[in-house]
Amino acid sequence: MTIEKYYDVLRAPNITEKATMASEFNQLVFDVAMDADKPTIKAAVEALFDVKVKHVNTLVRKGKRKKFRGRAGQQKNVKKAIITLEEGHSIDVTTGL
Repeated sequence: MTIEKYYDVLRAPNITEKATMASEFNQLVFDVAMDADKPTIKAAVEALFDVKVKHVNTLVRKGKRKKFRGRAGQQKNVKKAIITLEEGHSIDVTTGL
């Protein structure tokens, strides 16, 4: 797979309070493409950031029903990947690529 395809797999880092707490345990959280599987996510992180990945956990957050200006709407489903890195490896997601 080419480097350009890996950028399509990893959409954005997820910077939340919970993700920041997970970083203390050498974990990162990324929003990923809905059709991305665990081996593809692992290969993308290892190729783009030059680190060794221990394992990948994924989850799909279902879109919520919300009202916007009085009209009902539906948020999109979001797939997240929780990436655990090997000891001695780290990524600073605040600096970007």
